[in-house]
Amino acid sequence: MKNAAAKSLNPITINPCDIRAVANFYAAQLQLCCPHTPTSYPQARRVHAHMITSGFKPRGHILNRLIDIYCKSSNLVYAHHLFDRIPEPDVVARTTMLAAYSNSSKPNMALEIFNTTPVSIRDTIFYNAMITAHCHNDDGHAAVKLFRKMRRDDFAPDNFTFTSVLSALALIADQETHCQQLHCAVVKSGTGLVTSVVNALISAYVKCGSSSLVCSSSLMGAARKLFDEMPMRDELTWTTIITGYVRNGDLDTARRVFEGMDEKLVVAWNAMISGYVHDGYVSEALEMFRMMNLSGVKLDEFTYTSVLSACASAELFLLGKQVHAYMLRTEENLSRDFSLSVNNALITLYWKGGKVDEARMIFSNMPERDLVSWNAILSTYVNVGRINEALSFFNEMPERNLLTWTVMIAGMAQNGFGEEGLKLFNQMKLEGLKPCDYAFAGAISSCAVLAALEHGRQLHAQLVQLGFGSSLSAGNALITMYARCGVVEAAHCLFLTMPFVDSVSWNAMIAALGQHGHGAQALELFQQLLEEDILPDRITFLTVLSACSHAGLVNQGRSYFNAMYGSYGIHPDEDHYARLIDLLCRAGKFFEAQDAIQRMPFEPGVPIWEALLGGCRIHGNVDLGVEAAERLFELRPQHDGTYILLSNMFANVGRWDDVAKVRKLMRDRGVKKEPGCSWVEVENKVNVFLVDDTAHPDIQAVYNYLEELGLKMRKLGYVPDTKYALHDVGSDQKELGLSTHSEKLAVVFGLLKLPHGATVRVFKNLRICGDCHNAFKLMSKVVERDIVVRDGKRFHHFRNGECSCGNYWRNFSLKRVFGYACSRKLVDEEQAKEVTLSVANGISLILASQMIV
Repeated sequence: MKNAAAKSLNPITINPCDIRAVANFYAAQLQLCCPHTPTSYPQARRVHAHMITSGFKPRGHILNRLIDIYCKSSNLVYAHHLFDRIPEPDVVARTTMLAAYSNSSKPNMALEIFNTTPVSIRDTIFYNAMITAHCHNDDGHAAVKLFRKMRRDDFAPDNFTFTSVLSALALIADQETHCQQLHCAVVKSGTGLVTSVVNALISAYVKCGSSSLVCSSSLMGAARKLFDEMPMRDELTWTTIITGYVRNGDLDTARRVFEGMDEKLVVAWNAMISGYVHDGYVSEALEMFRMMNLSGVKLDEFTYTSVLSACASAELFLLGKQVHAYMLRTEENLSRDFSLSVNNALITLYWKGGKVDEARMIFSNMPERDLVSWNAILSTYVNVGRINEALSFFNEMPERNLLTWTVMIAGMAQNGFGEEGLKLFNQMKLEGLKPCDYAFAGAISSCAVLAALEHGRQLHAQLVQLGFGSSLSAGNALITMYARCGVVEAAHCLFLTMPFVDSVSWNAMIAALGQHGHGAQALELFQQLLEEDILPDRITFLTVLSACSHAGLVNQGRSYFNAMYGSYGIHPDEDHYARLIDLLCRAGKFFEAQDAIQRMPFEPGVPIWEALLGGCRIHGNVDLGVEAAERLFELRPQHDGTYILLSNMFANVGRWDDVAKVRKLMRDRGVKKEPGCSWVEVENKVNVFLVDDTAHPDIQAVYNYLEELGLKMRKLGYVPDTKYALHDVGSDQKELGLSTHSEKLAVVFGLLKLPHGATVRVFKNLRICGDCHNAFKLMSKVVERDIVVRDGKRFHHFRNGECSCGNYWRNFSLKRVFGYACSRKLVDEEQAKEVTLSVANGISLILASQMIV
């Protein structure tokens, strides 16, 4: 600093004895540093250094000037050092430091200076600076409280005071009287005609009108009265009143005010476009954009961002791409703010248009990125299910906020990574972030994926404790969680007690009832939805058709499918047709199912052929099943489910050579069968069992108790149904194989370890075995306990010898035997019933056919 001072200032020209001349000289040098420029700070440092070397001890006004320059140059360390060297800093120095800390987002430092300043030296400007500091910190309550103290201390507010305190009130306004009281104070102070004050007052009325606790129309009326009476209006005035109407959903009035402008400002155009986009009026937003462009108004980053967002939300990708091309052709020398906000909108546009790689390219080529950019690209990969790449972005992010964590947690749950989602949720809390209701919804969805009931209940309790009990998103996640964990009663109770429900809530509850075998109740709930004047969507009909399929409600399902387009204008897609095919095939109506496939407006895909093959498996329609399997081999040759269904279908009719061919085909193609496993939660620990399990520490006790239960079940008529032993071995070996199925082991373990009377809830990754289904019915009667099993398709609630599915999925096989026997006319109806009863008691369909022959 000394060398710099020697080069820049000549001490010989200054007479040290003339203090006033020296002070004036330094003051003049510092005056050259104002207004603030990039060279202000170096010049001020040189002047400051010369003071030090010359031995000059500056007085208050020069120190205040130095502090001001250092503060405006973002060198708060130097400024604070100087401030601390002043024995008794005056109110100017204190105000300067307070404002600097406020602008630097250090409200605690600003408050410390304010509290240590004696009331005797404070002035209105000083109070204004502290009120503004509270506003910058979004602490409206503190700002209003300080304004009251200012009045009690007899400091007269000026127009800057009212502008600041009204801005603070806008942050917290939720009562009409708050606005009215400050309005009266403005009028009494004589600042009621100051444009900035009136603008702030209009803004306060507008934002208070957005609160659900007040009548927005009366407050907007007060704001409009102020607007109409203003002698002079500026850009902010027009923007505030238009934005106010937009925010309160009165777009028609906003449009009329807009049309009344003599010169339509770009901010007003943007406010209208943004309002239309926010309320879903995409065509109006695009028309406004076209008019704006034709009027010759310069488009800015806010315009492009709103229009691109509209195109993304309305799935108008090609139009959005045209807007992008127009922007590249017409805009030059884009500023940082322009390119940043527009590129963020472009990332969303391209991934919603299915162009993930293009979105990645835009992100990679951005000269500068912010948190919004990172969250946008993270959402891109999460929403398309590319979790590993999303996790890579997540780990690279320079900073994360609550939205980042929420997107990642929800993405993990949606893509089946429940355990990873819960780990992220816990990690977020360890890093000091307080989860919001959306984060809780993601964590609860992770519990649904894992069927972790107790963990989900704990999250439910935390949710209520933190005041999020009325959250719609969390409530919907809880309905799904309880349903997927087998506690449909809790899901229904929650649905009935939620303060607000939407279409997602209805869909989740209808799906839950259908999946648990309560088809009639699901359809009753659907009728209630219609009575509430809620329009069903495509998801609603998916859940209704699934409920009909699970419960065998063929006529109702067919009727609802036809009503989709006929009554509600919803075109059925492949998923809806798959549900219809599944419904018809489960009912044995293969001709109708084939006719529906032929009438589809698109080529049948994997879901259609899977539904057809599943129905053929139930009814033993081998020829049609083979045709469906061949189509699936073409579309998805590496999927093990097709091979397993085809093999099981051959095994059911005793075609063991074909079973061997299918298994050889699997080996030749390198397809591996997903091992069946079942699990049960006991004392917050998940116990997993495989078929023929020998690894579990309590497995011997399980086998012993299973044998004991088997003896009691046989007394009630249980006979192992060996047709579900899909290997060509002796009957004794078949019975032994059936007794070691994973679901049997898991259920018996639950009976052993859970408290007496507690419901046993077991989950299986594949379809439940028919023999296990019979066994669990009798087992529930023997032990007098409820047993709930969730397999890959649905829930089965076993109670007192019955199942909630009503044996629907097995009864078709019995009906097939009865129908076959009668159709052959080799036996009369009574004999056919006897054969059917034999099948129900465990005799295979093959033996039944032999009996008929």
